Amino acid sequence: MNKEEILKLAAEENVQLIRLQFTDILGVMKSVSITIDQLEKALDGELMFDGSSIEGFVRIEESDMYLRPDPNTFLILPWDNPTSEGKTARMICDIFNSENEPFIGCPRHALAKVLAEAKELGYTMQVGPEPEFFMFHLDEYGQPTLETNDAASYFDMPPVDKGEDARRHMVQVLQKMGFEIEAAHHECAPGQHEIDFKYTDALKTADNILTFRIVVRTVAQMHGLHATFMPKPIFGIAGSGMHLHVSLFKDGQNIFYNEQKPDGLSDVCCYFIGGVLQHARAISAITSPTVNSYKRLVPGYEAPIYIAWSHRNRSPLVRIPARRGIGTRIELRNPDPTCNPYLALAVILKAGLDGIKNKIVPPGPVEENIYEMDLAARKEKSIKSLPENLYEAIDELRNDKLIQEAIGPHIYSRFIKAKTKEWEQYSSRIYDWEIDEYLVKF
Repeated sequence: MNKEEILKLAAEENVQLIRLQFTDILGVMKSVSITIDQLEKALDGELMFDGSSIEGFVRIEESDMYLRPDPNTFLILPWDNPTSEGKTARMICDIFNSENEPFIGCPRHALAKVLAEAKELGYTMQVGPEPEFFMFHLDEYGQPTLETNDAASYFDMPPVDKGEDARRHMVQVLQKMGFEIEAAHHECAPGQHEIDFKYTDALKTADNILTFRIVVRTVAQMHGLHATFMPKPIFGIAGSGMHLHVSLFKDGQNIFYNEQKPDGLSDVCCYFIGGVLQHARAISAITSPTVNSYKRLVPGYEAPIYIAWSHRNRSPLVRIPARRGIGTRIELRNPDPTCNPYLALAVILKAGLDGIKNKIVPPGPVEENIYEMDLAARKEKSIKSLPENLYEAIDELRNDKLIQEAIGPHIYSRFIKAKTKEWEQYSSRIYDWEIDEYLVKF
């Protein structure tokens, strides 16, 4: 859509309020609302805001920044109840500095830069996400609890799956917003759900993930529930991930596919896997970015902890789904839905391009269940582990120049600072487990 088309549509649909959305470096959605009278000014990139108040942006003495909406992201929000006062729409924005140049701390810009690098090689990146989430009851004060609204498990149906009504409503809202939903179902843990939407180009997928998170949480509230994308809210049950299905296209063809190869995978695909595996430990800081992320990445719940790839089994970091032809892709299994999707896709693509450029051949596929291997067997196959905690992941990021380059020095320095502070705050707290373990014993 262009400026004139948006102004015309907004007038026809009686849009009176527009939310201009963007993310901070941690992937938290921010928004400022404008009236319809300011829409043309916004589309001309003339709206300013205080960037010093946003996590990881700029200092107070350089705070003036511009919001530049992407016209292709204009959507009328279907959950608002239209009245005579009009409807509400949204647009996702890129951030520009006071010189009207792309802001190097804008996560969306970071992804666009790596996509431009891929485009120079003739590649476009396609991504399909599988985000999982929990729904919990609220207490008498409207605050979220850890009480799930069902005791269902994988693929269960009503009446066991008591979250179906809310999940169906989420699907309906997403469809009204242009999503092509491929599957929606109950996941393994009580109160856990998954909604998958069709792959598309990487930038749009990142936008869609942010929109998805807003829709899920908003609709859950309508049903008196709290939806959370926290990776591991409850000990002893499966956590929530966001597997990413990734492929590269060139001249309209999926270049991960080669019908001449026995497994149908092209050399480009194998090199891409090699790059991802080589940089996997640093990538984890971006794709699994919270202290809680590493409570999910433990044995016993099909969450990947080993850096390997496979054609079929689900214990390695990278799996190759069975479909071939246009559907040939890799499935990266360690990301979770707390990640900033722009930065996550940027580092994955950067690592894959490094594999292609330098012809990084991955180790052979591991078809055995790695969870059942002992240390000696893993060493024999050169299978390393992902970081065990956020501190290790941050340290890996500090030592990987390529992944730093993917997000840029501005985002890198501020991301490291924010995550180091998060780890220090977590490490200095006293938790119930420590009281139970040590208070009487010592």
